[in-house]
Amino acid sequence: MGLELYNSLSRRKEEFVPLEKGRVGIYICGPTVYGHAHLGHAKSYVSFDIFVRYLRYLGYSVTYVQNITDVGHLTDDADEGEDKISKQAALEKKHPMAIAEYYTHSYFDDMDKLNCKRPDISPRASGHITEQIEMVKKLLENGYAYEANGSVYFDVSKFQEYGKLSGRNIDEMMAGARVEVSEDKKNPADFALWKKAEPNHIMQWPSPWGMGYPGWHLECSVMGAKYLGETFDIHGGGLENQFPHHECEIAQAKAATGKEPVKYWLHNNMVTVDGQKMGKSLGNFIMLKQAFSGAHERLTRAYDPLAVRQLILNSHYRSPLDFSDAALFAAQSGYEKISQAVQALRKRIPDASEGEINRELADQLDELKNKFEDGMNDDLNTSIALSVMFELVRLSNKLLEEKNTNAASLTAVEDMFNKLGGDVLGIVKNQYAAVTGDEHLLDELVNMLIEQRAAARAARDFAAADGIRDKLDTLDVLLEDSKDGTTWRRK
Repeated sequence: MGLELYNSLSRRKEEFVPLEKGRVGIYICGPTVYGHAHLGHAKSYVSFDIFVRYLRYLGYSVTYVQNITDVGHLTDDADEGEDKISKQAALEKKHPMAIAEYYTHSYFDDMDKLNCKRPDISPRASGHITEQIEMVKKLLENGYAYEANGSVYFDVSKFQEYGKLSGRNIDEMMAGARVEVSEDKKNPADFALWKKAEPNHIMQWPSPWGMGYPGWHLECSVMGAKYLGETFDIHGGGLENQFPHHECEIAQAKAATGKEPVKYWLHNNMVTVDGQKMGKSLGNFIMLKQAFSGAHERLTRAYDPLAVRQLILNSHYRSPLDFSDAALFAAQSGYEKISQAVQALRKRIPDASEGEINRELADQLDELKNKFEDGMNDDLNTSIALSVMFELVRLSNKLLEEKNTNAASLTAVEDMFNKLGGDVLGIVKNQYAAVTGDEHLLDELVNMLIEQRAAARAARDFAAADGIRDKLDTLDVLLEDSKDGTTWRRK
């Protein structure tokens, strides 16, 4: 079975066939950088990171674009309220671009800890003002937009397909619109392409319609087309972006070019807390930095970032993930089992005897690989893929119990951990495969401290033993005790 994806536009699973053989263009809506990333962000960006990894595993050349929204996203996620970044800038008494810069760095720091691959291109909305103005001019020229009092709006009544992604009817949208609709709009459902800026608004640029700033939806259409083409393969984002954001993207892009902008639309579901969506606006969010440090009232301990990643793997990207400390604790335990199995393999391989992998083991590994790929090909079912990791753990433990298992057999299992668990799922750290140069020196130093700690414990000097563990912990080195002794790994 080839790769099948659930296309939100057609509302069914479809076989994935790229526009250009062997090449894939994918655009994912990135964060609005006015605060630290939380677990809801992790659900989205880990899910799409695994998707990009899997496409590359299948042999595709992937261009991965993920934007940074640093202007234009208003507090009500539509056309009213304050710019989210400007509002945060006023609270922190900083320039809006200082806020955007700080939280962009924070975002990428958290994503790095989650082992998310950096996008190939991370364009910013503020860096593409010229292109956004040009699209607005094109929409005015094509008769799909109108100017009113220095702002420009998209006329949804002129675009008959509006609502096809979300399944919403224009008449229903107009009837259900808020009472406080801008007087400048012809229809309540019309959305802003360009907003007039008040004199005290810091983030503003000159345009044919006066000083202003772009609407939130415009940036993604412009940057997607610039870096991937007027029609590209995949556009993804959170389910909350399906309407109005992605609906508006389709309307303005097709109205400007006459082409369908995206072939496959993918949407991940949300993280919930006690059944309610996790988000900054609701005040029930847990920042990733809090999860990594344990500094939150809902958490009983600090969690490894890859345990957070593993928690997300447990759920399908299109299913909600209800957060609890117990679920995260279980993910931490599962992650440690996988890590310990991989480390035990790598420790044993150098001393194992030579020989060839036997046919039975080779067949078992082929079956597990097929199960993994079947799960991932079925709309990226990571829970099945993760179950294969635990089957590999059981298989590796069995091989390690057999004292005569040869190096070729152990290496074959380790290779599968590296390819499936490392290259695709991102929960197996490949740097432990070999220790050379500086890494070898680090290994020797940590092992020396482990010996000192063991001596302190034998002498019942538990304060000294705990001091060694705590000091290593501050250096992001985690000691793991088992019946076979103490091993270490980076956090």
